Amino acid sequence: MEAPVEVYLEVGGKRVFASALRWPGWCRGGRDEPSALQALVDYGPRYAAVLGRVGPDFRAPADPGGLEVVERLPGDATTDFGAPGAIPAQDAKKLSIAELERQIAILTACWEAFDATATSAGSLPLRSGPRGGGRDVARMRAHVLDADRGYLAQLGGKFRPGGQAPEETVRLVREAFVEGLKGRMRGELPDVGPKGGARWPPAFAVRRSAWHALDHAWEIEDRLEPAPAAG
Repeated sequence: MEAPVEVYLEVGGKRVFASALRWPGWCRGGRDEPSALQALVDYGPRYAAVLGRVGPDFRAPADPGGLEVVERLPGDATTDFGAPGAIPAQDAKKLSIAELERQIAILTACWEAFDATATSAGSLPLRSGPRGGGRDVARMRAHVLDADRGYLAQLGGKFRPGGQAPEETVRLVREAFVEGLKGRMRGELPDVGPKGGARWPPAFAVRRSAWHALDHAWEIEDRLEPAPAAG
């Protein structure tokens, strides 16, 4: 019998996020705890497809009974807006070198999944949201890049743009992100910023970036307009 997957819940006033502790990027939201846990299960096969060879021991449970809630965290306005922002206790622990490399491999797979989905969609139209909104693919690419630059700053790393092409900027930001993770592990970047604010733990920085990349990859997939019928 498979051991249950350990998850934590971030509970806001209007929204709840369920996140798998060992699997960054596997995080889904719902109106309440049961719906968030069900959404996590529902997206398990899609997450497994993203992991591919970097997650050979990943097993998506068939129902929420295969999940074990080990921590509940209070959410805030960020949670209710639609983004997980609470840091679980496990993420505050220092990662081993092997675990950091495993998480970097998963994060890279999530980034690559977003890139592949966005490239495949190209300029194809996306269905609008319930109130007619929603970014197109080009704007989503820019949004994900801007977010990762912000996450990099929260980690303590730096990137200064130099007029590169967008694709090169993405590559350099991600390289800086990975180097920032390793720099924190080596003690080269302090846990507290120059103004005294606590920086994100490396594990949470990985978790947030991986979730964001997959959230938008899956949004693109779900919003793609169906191809017109032949004939």
